[in-house]
Amino acid sequence: MVLARAAAAALFLCALCALACAEIRASAVCSAVSQAYREMGFSSWTGPENETAGDYLQVCVQNWTCCSAEMEENFIERSKHEFEKFVDEATEDLRNTFESRYKRFDDFFLELLEKTERSLNEMFVRTYGDLYTQNADVFQRLFSELKHYYTGGNVNLDEMISEFWTRLMERMFQLLNSQYDINDDYMECVNKHMDDLKPFGDVPKKVTSQVSRAFVVARTFVQGLGFGQGVATNASKVNMSAECVSNVTEMLYCPYCQGVTATKPCKHYCLQVLQLCLRRQLRMDGDWTRYVDAMLLLIERLEGPFNIESVMEPIDVKISDAIMTMQEKTMELSYEVFRGCGQPKLLEKSRVSRDVADTFDAGFTTEPAGTNLQKLVADVKGKLSLFKSFWSSLPEFVCQDENVAAREDETNCLDGEELHWNISEVYDEEFIDFPAMVSALKRAYTGYQSLDDDSSDEMSGSGSGSGCMESCFSPPPPFIIEKPNTEGSSTSCLHPCNVLLLLLLVLSILTSLNQQR
Repeated sequence: MVLARAAAAALFLCALCALACAEIRASAVCSAVSQAYREMGFSSWTGPENETAGDYLQVCVQNWTCCSAEMEENFIERSKHEFEKFVDEATEDLRNTFESRYKRFDDFFLELLEKTERSLNEMFVRTYGDLYTQNADVFQRLFSELKHYYTGGNVNLDEMISEFWTRLMERMFQLLNSQYDINDDYMECVNKHMDDLKPFGDVPKKVTSQVSRAFVVARTFVQGLGFGQGVATNASKVNMSAECVSNVTEMLYCPYCQGVTATKPCKHYCLQVLQLCLRRQLRMDGDWTRYVDAMLLLIERLEGPFNIESVMEPIDVKISDAIMTMQEKTMELSYEVFRGCGQPKLLEKSRVSRDVADTFDAGFTTEPAGTNLQKLVADVKGKLSLFKSFWSSLPEFVCQDENVAAREDETNCLDGEELHWNISEVYDEEFIDFPAMVSALKRAYTGYQSLDDDSSDEMSGSGSGSGCMESCFSPPPPFIIEKPNTEGSSTSCLHPCNVLLLLLLVLSILTSLNQQR
């Protein structure tokens, strides 16, 4: 009888011990969560001391939890901040690349224009002296209009450059026939004959075509870089939906509430969450690819026949050649004009045109075009190719970071419910007109300036890229703490129970032996 009572007492003590051990384990889990919570930078612990039912939570809902409603709200806010930081850092290289290349090309084209005008002015002053300075406004107007067009002005390049040649011809005709009284009415008649006489030979036609197309390509390409910069800036600002916030919080921080502090989310789980939150960016991936293809194709023009550096640097020589051509044809031109318009009256104090012609006999040459533009083009071409698939590769790039998610072949990871969404249903908060930009790039490739021009050329995609460059994304690691080592306390806690069980076994054996007697 005594032995039976002892056995019952031992069983009761063992049950109490097991209950105490469970409470100690629960307290140890919440203690670990408390430590992790403070290490995240939160000053005070507001969670329960022991695990409790989590039915009061909105996102991190589980059967039991170590988190309070205040802790959950802090986790939600931190999830928003962390995800926005992920995307901002992931797109930083993209934004910086477009911003810096836009500035480099814009500065280069403007400096090239200023350098060309300065070079022409210095050489023409040295070569033609007062004859040039007295008529320098013709050339100044040309460069002013070219700059106005490049910086976004509404200028018809072909008409503007044709007007330059007309004004230059008028000044030249008056200088070469300075002994005559040539008024505006007579000059109007002269203009009607000059189209057939071609006083400058084929130079105006060639120069007009080359300059016009070169400036169309240069301006459109820089506008394209500015467009890409705007897209990168716009898309890097993530406005997280409530669904996105909940899923990011569940993936990064809700496991802490159950004491899971070391296990990372599975990679496919991470990909699903990022694809959900980056639906707007993923939706524009096709448009972005077509835009990059059009930019890469336009680069072929910058490298080839529409190279603005090769066109503009020798422009002074080409204009001088045109002047020499007209000077050589002075007698022929005057004869045909006088025959068609009549011979103008001689001035009382005439100046022999031969003196003027002698001045025009002095020619000059310039250094051949450099390769500065080629270096810029080679650099941006490589960058554009790398960024071609940037948006579609962004989720994969984030989740392959070992601090964000587990390796693909790792099985000990946290999994989540399968997510479903329709990318086409995403609402674009700010409309980005990709088709208009791509259309402008295509037209610039063919050399056309405005949408009124007709082009039958079809654009085909070119270039390749792996999307995001290596090191373009360095996301900060999620707040992971080591799982507390409770093996020692657990073992020491179970020792009394083991002793009592052993004592119970001994008492049972003794009772059985006593009954057999």
